[in-house]
Amino acid sequence: MTGTQMEPPDTVAAPPAREPAARRWRAWLLDGLSEHSARHPGPHGTPPQEHKGHSWWRVMCLTGVDYFSTLGYQPGIAALAAGLLSPMATLVLIALTLLGALPVYRRVAKESPNGEGSIAMLERLLPWWAGKIFVLVLLGFAATDFMITITLSAADASAHVVENPFAPDWLHGSNLWITLALVAALGAVFLKGFKEAIGVAVVLVAVYLTLNLVVLATAVGKIATEPVVVNDWWHAMSAEHSSPLAMVGVALLVFPKLALGMSGFETGVAVMPQITGDASDTYAKPLGRIRDTRKLLTTAALVMSGFLLVSSLATTILIPEAEFKTGGDANGRALAYLAHQHLGEAFGTVYDVSTIAILWFAGASATAGLLNLVPRYLPRYGMAPEWTRAVRPLVLIFVAIAFFITWWFDADVDAQSGAYATGVLVLMLSASFASTVAVLHRGKRAAALGFGAITAVFAYTLVTNVIERPDGLKIALLFILAILLSSFASRVHRAFELRATEVTFDEAASRFIDEAAASGPLRLIANEPQEHSTREYRAKEYSQREETHIPDGRPVLFLEVFVQNSSDFTTELTVHGDEKHGVRRLRVEGAVVPNTIAAVMMKLRERTGEVPHAYFNWTEGHPLSHLLRFLVFGDGEVAPVTREVLRRAEPDLKRRPRVHVG
Repeated sequence: MTGTQMEPPDTVAAPPAREPAARRWRAWLLDGLSEHSARHPGPHGTPPQEHKGHSWWRVMCLTGVDYFSTLGYQPGIAALAAGLLSPMATLVLIALTLLGALPVYRRVAKESPNGEGSIAMLERLLPWWAGKIFVLVLLGFAATDFMITITLSAADASAHVVENPFAPDWLHGSNLWITLALVAALGAVFLKGFKEAIGVAVVLVAVYLTLNLVVLATAVGKIATEPVVVNDWWHAMSAEHSSPLAMVGVALLVFPKLALGMSGFETGVAVMPQITGDASDTYAKPLGRIRDTRKLLTTAALVMSGFLLVSSLATTILIPEAEFKTGGDANGRALAYLAHQHLGEAFGTVYDVSTIAILWFAGASATAGLLNLVPRYLPRYGMAPEWTRAVRPLVLIFVAIAFFITWWFDADVDAQSGAYATGVLVLMLSASFASTVAVLHRGKRAAALGFGAITAVFAYTLVTNVIERPDGLKIALLFILAILLSSFASRVHRAFELRATEVTFDEAASRFIDEAAASGPLRLIANEPQEHSTREYRAKEYSQREETHIPDGRPVLFLEVFVQNSSDFTTELTVHGDEKHGVRRLRVEGAVVPNTIAAVMMKLRERTGEVPHAYFNWTEGHPLSHLLRFLVFGDGEVAPVTREVLRRAEPDLKRRPRVHVG
């Protein structure tokens, strides 16, 4: 064949090979690192820097899905706990809310204005490992509070579904399965990705409070037109108790069971970053945000107090006592009972739908809180497993725990109320104690006495609740144990990371490094940081040159690490240079000695372009004791740990900084 050249046949590119299913599943599961989850939309979300914020009343609706939704079950729980004295016990609760919890959290808003809450205040008060362990314990109680919020709210929502007259017969007795389905749906929302919550919260809270206002206005109207029901209630209460003083005493004794009616305050300070504040606000002094948060807390407390008092009176007077008990039509849904009885089944159904929606959204609030609470503290302590950097694994864990709690309590609202109150009260006790210490440090003795009295009341309330309803403490202890074990296991696993967020050199250190690097690779002698004499420095340099064969004539720098707080995990390192006792020293503060040395060496390699060398002496002692000293105090046998940190940080042996031991 001549004249033309044959064209090669068209080739079809092979389709790219599909990733293995396991790899795709892992990529989906781990999508979303901790910095993203820390900005997760929801009541506890920290908005990104470009976030413009919202008006305080809109953010109040966000915290209100947790706080106001307790109207769905609080009146029924109060009636079960206090019986005919429910209104009096509710008055005690309102007094504690307005005179105790509200002043405490107004102080928390001032002391911790960026959403960290009372836990961060206590973290600052306690130094070293005591502060870290105390925070872990509080996180256990916070997890109890949020997890029981999810399960109790879903259980109460299922009660509203089942008790609705239009519900099909096959749903009756299916509270457990409905609750599990609601929890699963909640998890599915977060697995897919939770979008802006404030707009939804504003609608839900506005509709829910309006419907409650209609129900309570109708109930008050009925009581006003039939005063005999008030007389019947008062005579029955007088027959049970010998005097008004006895009534007050009993109300004081039983009001701790009503404590879950204060559940929204911790959420209220957690949502602070969502508030716009003033244009002049700064991160250090967000004065406008603090002012508006105080408006939020005060308004929410006043609104909730009014609803609690009227609802307690209406339900106690108008609903037969037997209906509040397990199996009764008002059990877990007292206001819904009034809505159906006095406003008809159609309105009652609308009320049920509104209640189900806000209760379910309260679970979303708590889930968002958990997703932000875990990454806020544990990774910073080095106490978070790798999967806590992503949202979806945490969601699956939380859903599994919620399933177990729901199954354990058989989706019973009354059975979970004690556990819920325990978590709420521990957080309030910690907030009041932190506020007491904060004002005491500022020399405000009168305020300290007031906050101290509030702390004592919360302590009494907590102890009483735990004695009568120990379920909350048991669940909290399980959470605390799980958090402690996983946290310390993670800390040990991550102990050999570099653990320095940044390494910088001051002017003197930079000059020493550049001058020494002109003669070849840097030679560093690791030295104890205590002050030494010229004779001791010369002896140390001579012994290192002899034992580790430092090339003669090459300049050396002494590297000394000061450990200030060995409980910290990651730190910013600033290396200072000075010349004393005839030697040049690089001195740096860090959480642990070997990791700090390794981080400085890696930075020196980056700065000079050559692999640095570090020279150590062996330390006498048992290896196990040295390991424990390293994990707890940050020192121990430095040389081998420094080498291990460098080995993990730099797999290329040719580029890895050298460790010499003599």
